[in-house]
Amino acid sequence: MSERRGPYREAHLARIASERGEGRILMAGALGDPPRGAAIVFKGLDPEAIEEFVRGDPYVEARLVTSWRIQPWKLV
Repeated sequence: MSERRGPYREAHLARIASERGEGRILMAGALGDPPRGAAIVFKGLDPEAIEEFVRGDPYVEARLVTSWRIQPWKLV
């Protein structure tokens, strides 16, 4: 996966950084080593806005990511 994502990585990370700078993403990162998935924690966005963000992600558009779940998370 890492070699396949190379051409899209910079745009993927820039998009996340932009949303993080606006306060809409609190944290994001790959899961596992080597990565087998990822998690992004959004703040104050409804599920439709998150879905729109995901569908516009370069990894999704390139079909490197083909499935995802949007779930509420309660910080304790």
